[in-house]
Amino acid sequence: MQIHSRIADLRGALANRGRIVFVPTMGNLHAGHISLMEQARAHGDTVVASIFVNRLQFGPNEDFDKYPRTFQADCDKLTAAGVDVLFAPTEADLYPEPQEYFVEPPGIQNILDGEFRPGHFRGVATVVTKLFNCVQPQAALFGKKDYQQLMVIRNMTRQLLLPIDIIGGETVRADDGLALSSRNGYLSADERAEAPRLYRLLNEIRDAVRNGNRDFAALEQAAIAELNAKGWTTDYIAIRSQRDLSPAGDDKQALVILAASRLGKTRLIDNLEI
Repeated sequence: MQIHSRIADLRGALANRGRIVFVPTMGNLHAGHISLMEQARAHGDTVVASIFVNRLQFGPNEDFDKYPRTFQADCDKLTAAGVDVLFAPTEADLYPEPQEYFVEPPGIQNILDGEFRPGHFRGVATVVTKLFNCVQPQAALFGKKDYQQLMVIRNMTRQLLLPIDIIGGETVRADDGLALSSRNGYLSADERAEAPRLYRLLNEIRDAVRNGNRDFAALEQAAIAELNAKGWTTDYIAIRSQRDLSPAGDDKQALVILAASRLGKTRLIDNLEI
């Protein structure tokens, strides 16, 4: 696997490499990331991953400084997964001057996760656009666990006419259902044992909706109450349209349940399509 930090070197390495498939990450890789790398092989000739912890998408009280950096272990995993090229820029490479131009998503950036993490999706959209310009892929994979992020990037790519196919990878879970995340490592042993409750509640909501329960607000509030009674601090559990994350109506639209809740100091997110 080739490793490049400079943009010019990366572009030179990718010249005449056929269809390029890109998987951007912030490192601290787990099986969910590796699943995306393995899926990427089916969509092109050259698989490119990136590792970059993007300061722009972290709020002032979030975990940018303590976000796990495990570069050598990540490289070993990417090599084993058959990744061809790793782009690992420094902040000086990707932000050689103060960033004054931003990609500003529309109202979707202010709902759900955006309500609790103001500016987050602007930071995501901006860095992904920069990474796309560096790598110049024909396809890119993003995990469905970050459902709202995937929608922001898919819509941005379409509206800006970027010639990139955006592919959503299914969420990879532990045996007990917990969605794999780099932040799971922050959980204590007791918190880790409690964490699968979130996924169990999403399944209960999905089953209730499939069985004809359309009182979405009551389903959401009951799940929030159960989490909070077990020591969680819940930002939201919301049943929304898969199309645009608008509140679910009484029609037959495809739905998704999205959740974000804090267990101890660790904020967990998850979702389940209906």
